[in-house]
Amino acid sequence: MKILVTGATGKVGSRFVPRLIAKGYDVTILVRDAAKTLPGAKVVVGDLYDANTLPPAVAGMDAVIHLAALFRTFTDNEGIVKTNHTGTVALAQAAMAAGVKRFIFVSTSNVYGSGYGHPAREDDSVNINDPRPYSSSKIAAEQALLKLDLDVRVLRLGFVYGDKDPHIEEIIPILKNWGRHSGSRMHMVHHLDVAQGLFLLLQQDNLNGEIFNIVDDAPITLYELADSVGKAAEIYDGNEGPLADPFEGIMDISKLRKIGFRPLVPSFYVARDLDIL
Repeated sequence: MKILVTGATGKVGSRFVPRLIAKGYDVTILVRDAAKTLPGAKVVVGDLYDANTLPPAVAGMDAVIHLAALFRTFTDNEGIVKTNHTGTVALAQAAMAAGVKRFIFVSTSNVYGSGYGHPAREDDSVNINDPRPYSSSKIAAEQALLKLDLDVRVLRLGFVYGDKDPHIEEIIPILKNWGRHSGSRMHMVHHLDVAQGLFLLLQQDNLNGEIFNIVDDAPITLYELADSVGKAAEIYDGNEGPLADPFEGIMDISKLRKIGFRPLVPSFYVARDLDIL
């Protein structure tokens, strides 16, 4: 199977693509800079900002795994929308025109709000007018993709970590700015399980139009997460009231379990004990 992967040199892609190649897939990566390569992968130069560069990238592909995104840490709101929404739709339209059989879109838990009264499920409401550009751009992309005549599968990732990814250290200053309760929880997913989820969506039939959450079995408090890198004092100041919404940030993965997902790394503490952080 020939697969085009976008975002291959990012945090998720650089850890996923080697696993994809190890499974025997014929992998091509879309890059803006031809010098950015990954061992075993073919390279095609293109840009989500330039729709004319995308048809050659998807030509002859059986599937596209679209990882590329601009994240919440970026301040270029226009760039976030152009990458996450406009560029995604352009890539999908090119894939559809090229006869690509399967399109996997990697989305985010940030599409969810709060107040559901339960762990967030794939059919819970999301706000396309969310004031957070990262969240609203991902929601807009999901909704646009699901209207296309294309076999689209959406995977909403929790907070990704592991495999020497500096993501945990990087998130601490952001958590401080959010001002969330130190006892609120973050639902995480290890890179090993991101790969497992992507393989399931790539390999299984009859998933067209389906959205899946992916996280581990044990969401961790923000205090514990900060404490793991010696930054607990930056999260907890001793003056907090009660936790308002115990389900905020928590996701339900029952749907993904029904197609075979079982976390290989069920918690942050398992990852720590196995030395795979």
